[in-house]
Amino acid sequence: MTVLLLAGGFVVLVVGGEILVRGAGGLARFFGMSPLVVGLTVVSFATSSPELAVTVGASLSGSPGLAVGNVVGSNITNVLLVLGIAGLILPLAVQRAVVRHDVPVMFGLSVVLLLLSLGGTVTRLDGAVLLAALVAYVLWRVVQSRRTATTVDDDDAAAPPRRNNPWLNALLVAVGVALLIVGAGWLVDGATAVATELGLSELVIGLTVVAVGTSLPELATSVIAAIRGDVEMAVGNVVGSNIFNIGAVMGLAAVISPGGVPVEPGAVRFDLPVMIAVALALIPVAFTGFRVARWEAGLFVAYYAAYVAYLLLDSAGHDALPAFNTVMLVFVIPITVLTLAVLVSYELGLRRGHQLSGRGAVRRETSGGDGTPAGDGDTKE
Repeated sequence: MTVLLLAGGFVVLVVGGEILVRGAGGLARFFGMSPLVVGLTVVSFATSSPELAVTVGASLSGSPGLAVGNVVGSNITNVLLVLGIAGLILPLAVQRAVVRHDVPVMFGLSVVLLLLSLGGTVTRLDGAVLLAALVAYVLWRVVQSRRTATTVDDDDAAAPPRRNNPWLNALLVAVGVALLIVGAGWLVDGATAVATELGLSELVIGLTVVAVGTSLPELATSVIAAIRGDVEMAVGNVVGSNIFNIGAVMGLAAVISPGGVPVEPGAVRFDLPVMIAVALALIPVAFTGFRVARWEAGLFVAYYAAYVAYLLLDSAGHDALPAFNTVMLVFVIPITVLTLAVLVSYELGLRRGHQLSGRGAVRRETSGGDGTPAGDGDTKE
């Protein structure tokens, strides 16, 4: 039965992701929104539905470790595993707006969640703050998208209209979401049964098995979007989903749970800082060339494997854990940080060079070959 749940859940997820991407893309064109903004809002909220169901249910049933672990683990999984796999399939383009606005919002909300968790509980008031921040972000993003769409429409007024049925696309989105929720539920049930038999703790199960299971809609959607060439939606889906996980999922769970959502000390000391570090790491990766290259995607997947390995070793109290920590802290992480710093410095140097060459070209266009103003060679400055 467990094997059937795992296999069936995977198939349903793939089908649901394909239907959701088609419907969301059609709605984007009908309402004049870019695929990026649809990925940041509509698709992100849809693919965060499993996290919402699992986190709220776990919080109300008295399993706070599973609730917190699901949100934190899903955000880590979305960046490292989902973007990693999608980027290995096809290098992902990243719009400048994502680097300048959306990724910093994701990073800022991650820091806010850590600060709210320092007291050991995300209270109802804290949850209301997270929800309000999310609503403000979504409204701001939609307004920005409409302004951009108006400019584009003015430029392309002569272009022939494209046939688009919004009701059919809305139905596709609803069916896709339903299939994603069902498929994720089957996978989570099967994987949780296996993890429980292995004796993993509630927090570790939430951070790994359940987090991966509830992130499978994002994985299916981003991978299918990458295959179809909608790379903007692939990146926007991940960033937007992380923002929704903190604002909507954690916020709503805290608001409706009596006494808020307790946060285990282990999550405050390690997992929440890892979530912040992962959000921060996405900024230089996306900034260099405004794309996630294949080698960067591979690096994300490798770091996710290292994170899961740490959780499993720590949960089992394995003797190899100290050596593993030494290798990561002394060699792997410093080398990665140095590499990203060098790449960012190189990127800044290239852009500075392009700016200087552009200014030089402007001077040459407005002056003669000997440096005198064009068309006025006899006039002295």
